[in-house]
Amino acid sequence: MRQADVSRNTSETKIQIVLNLDGTGKADLNSGVPFLDHMLDQIARHGMIDLKVDAKGDTHIDDHHTVEDVGITLGQAIAKAVGDKAGITRYGHSYVPLDETLSRVVIDFSGRPGLEFNVPFTRARVGDFDVDLSIEFFRGFVNHAGVTLHIDNIRGVNAHHQIETVFKAFGRALRMALTVDPRSPNAVPSTKGSL
Repeated sequence: MRQADVSRNTSETKIQIVLNLDGTGKADLNSGVPFLDHMLDQIARHGMIDLKVDAKGDTHIDDHHTVEDVGITLGQAIAKAVGDKAGITRYGHSYVPLDETLSRVVIDFSGRPGLEFNVPFTRARVGDFDVDLSIEFFRGFVNHAGVTLHIDNIRGVNAHHQIETVFKAFGRALRMALTVDPRSPNAVPSTKGSL
């Protein structure tokens, strides 16, 4: 069972994430940041991951700590659920359009954290959400999931569409990378023998 239940408790946030990598895309989200919940729902639905997030953070200051720490905890939970990575496809990619916007995400469960984030946001906020927090979410994720992640917004005018296509493409890329390869269901997908 590729499942995990991970908690993170600091002086700034208290977060619990429960997930099932082989789910149906069900989401129960309460991060305290409504726009983040909307984006986490994209990950669950497009990644076919059952995802429960409960977070309490110092949002009276701003949303930074909560968004970053949810990314950290999600990375820890996925790393725990995937274990030694035996049988996974390892690489995943997706292009997702939304009206005028097109984004691409490519992921490698390499064991080496790395983020290339190329999203030229057209405005600084979507409602109350600071668009710069998107990179903080993904930086926290890669550092704790141990993945290499390339995110590119190829074109877009609407900042909401830019962020949403990124999160949808991320979910789809995760789904591809975490799928068990039927031709190699027990092997670690590396010539080194471990990841």
